[in-house]
Amino acid sequence: MSYFTAVLSRTGKDWRVHDVLVDDVEPSALVDELRMLAEDDDPVLLLIEREDEWWGVLRVDGAEDPRVFVSDVDGAERSPFSELLSVELVEPVVATVDDDDTPVIGGGGCGGDFDVLMDFGTSADDLRALCDDGALPMDALAAVAEPAGFAEVLDSLR
Repeated sequence: MSYFTAVLSRTGKDWRVHDVLVDDVEPSALVDELRMLAEDDDPVLLLIEREDEWWGVLRVDGAEDPRVFVSDVDGAERSPFSELLSVELVEPVVATVDDDDTPVIGGGGCGGDFDVLMDFGTSADDLRALCDDGALPMDALAAVAEPAGFAEVLDSLR
């Protein structure tokens, strides 16, 4: 199975695509490279999609710690990106409670920073809904790209 990755940086309201090698790169070196792409402290996003299985977003804002959200923590941990999307950055978050009041991880294990895209128009509830609904990775990334303003840019990469 293959992966789709995209690196986007935002300057003002415009998004730019960057050709960044993300495979087999030391996570700290990749985060540093993402920081260098930003103008001032503007955000840089790394979008990762594993065919019909899971998707994730790694966000870098200036010197702040990277923020991560993945739709399936277990899937991300089994991927070549496991160190980048590591347990230190991503902790499963309880998304729902079943009929017996037992916590259930939403969407088969989505987790991380549910507010990672809040300022781009995708709330924590929206991310939970994408996980709970089992949205295909391609559809989920399209759903977060639209309110953020990078839908056309993302479409051009596919």
